[in-house]
Amino acid sequence: MSWDAWLTLAVVGMVFVALVRRIGPPDAVILGGGVMLALAGVIKPEDAFSGFVNPGVLTVAALFVVAAAMRETGALDGITARLLGSARTDRGAMLRMAAPVTCMSAFLNNTPIVAMLLPVLSDWCRKNHISPSRLLIPLSYMAILGGTCTYIGTSTNLVVNGMMIEAARTSPELAEPLKALGLFELSAVGVPFAVVGVLYLLFAGRRLLPDRKDLLEQLGESRREYFVDMRIEPGCRLAGQNVAQAGLRHLPGLFLVEIVRDDHAIAPVGPNEIMKEDDVLTFTGVVSTIVDLERIPGLVPVADAGYETRPPERRSTTLCEAVISGSSPVAGKSIRAADFRAAYNAAVIAVHRGGERLRGRVGDIVLRHGDTLLLQAGSHFARAHRNNPDFYLVSAVEEARPVRHDKTILSLGLLAGLVVLLTTQAVPTVVAAYLVAGLMVATRCISSAVARQSVDWRTLITLGAAFGLGKALDKSGCAAALAGTLVQHAGGWGPYAVLAITYIVTSILTEIMTNRAAVVLMFPIALAIAAALGVNPRTFVMATTFAAAATFVTPLGYQTNLMVYGPGGYRYTDFVRVGLPLELALTALAVFLIPLAWPF
Repeated sequence: MSWDAWLTLAVVGMVFVALVRRIGPPDAVILGGGVMLALAGVIKPEDAFSGFVNPGVLTVAALFVVAAAMRETGALDGITARLLGSARTDRGAMLRMAAPVTCMSAFLNNTPIVAMLLPVLSDWCRKNHISPSRLLIPLSYMAILGGTCTYIGTSTNLVVNGMMIEAARTSPELAEPLKALGLFELSAVGVPFAVVGVLYLLFAGRRLLPDRKDLLEQLGESRREYFVDMRIEPGCRLAGQNVAQAGLRHLPGLFLVEIVRDDHAIAPVGPNEIMKEDDVLTFTGVVSTIVDLERIPGLVPVADAGYETRPPERRSTTLCEAVISGSSPVAGKSIRAADFRAAYNAAVIAVHRGGERLRGRVGDIVLRHGDTLLLQAGSHFARAHRNNPDFYLVSAVEEARPVRHDKTILSLGLLAGLVVLLTTQAVPTVVAAYLVAGLMVATRCISSAVARQSVDWRTLITLGAAFGLGKALDKSGCAAALAGTLVQHAGGWGPYAVLAITYIVTSILTEIMTNRAAVVLMFPIALAIAAALGVNPRTFVMATTFAAAATFVTPLGYQTNLMVYGPGGYRYTDFVRVGLPLELALTALAVFLIPLAWPF
């Protein structure tokens, strides 16, 4: 190898060690490696930073906005609210969530899907006395498996597509074998992956999952139950449904205490009780579920007449929690008499009193110092009243922006339009993604501020910077030398054996680095291996794609694994025990199916 190749190998090795030992954040480490190689003259500056204008990376940024808009409009709330239905066992819960999670992950970034479902599953586990450790690894794995089914399902697939387009542009002989991916092209292997993975989790994998009962005690200690009255307004979807059909019996962390109809209380409330317009439903529940109730169109808190119900005005409000102090002028008054709207430009939604089960109508409750109120307030309420002696503590409720229900149908239509554009290839992928993301903002499905916040800049920097290292591996001759060594020692075993080795090496790199960095580093090596064997490069590119996109053995290889690591109370070895058999099975399946879908 040349001096440039040895230097590139050394820098990539240092980046690898830094990532494994967690010396610094992945985006900074990988970007630093690219800058070092540019300073040494191995690659030009434009090569070091070429990833930041790659269509695949740009598409990832746009799809962050699309996924956030779907969350802002509540387009997926109906699915999540009914996700677990009447399930009472961990296997039943897995069975019910398998299809929705994998299907949603095929078209939306799996990170927000896992973030959205984490509290739903955790609260369901507490209510049914099942440890979250039984369900959160399956949630992450199902989201990963769904992402392999289409090329927009995960950022890894999008990046590979961008690299294929770039390679075809710079090398005309690769224009046909590395043409852009079709939306469902990966389904030939991705769907079998998902089916095998779900079946494994339902049967063999379920037996390997830990059962940490101590987590149930932690969940019980952390809950703070609010008492809230909600009225069914004309036109609300709950009117005419029974309690079970509406999903109100199985909302996590929530209990329907009674229904008041024409001054007559119905309690206890049976599952077949039909709800009607103007019914007042009394709930006790944790704050996250009260927030979910408040997002149902036409279900309105009635404790405070100052509550804002008009959608345009609600968008400028947020939810806050405030603890009443002993010197507060509202202490000793009922909620109705306190007139929070006049005093604080806020409206009371619900009240919590530690150690006591509240009864009666919420608006008639006489407030005491130490009561915690859930308030609908202006966006600056928490900052304006943080030092107000009327409250011991004021804090904003995370992720409590009003849902833009009036834009739900529009956002679903725009998502369907994106799928049509990607399927027909009427316009380039990156153009379609930005067109739909722009329309989401222009039609106010999502505000421009929230759209900017939804973009995971660390992911984009990691992706863009990794391209510099990939360019260095290619241009220095390091990739060709490594591929030549591999083919020299394993080529005699045939292309299937080399394909298996390529897949396994990519998997190992993914588990100890990140999936995005691994696929960018392996892409030029995969092309060089195919060239050395004289076979179709698309076959080996697909091997690296699936190996990087389907990673299960450590919590570090994939972001959703890290997301469930803490809430599930997992240990590192739990992922190895559950994920290793699955990864081995999918490796064998990939080596068999990939050459059938993309022949050598």
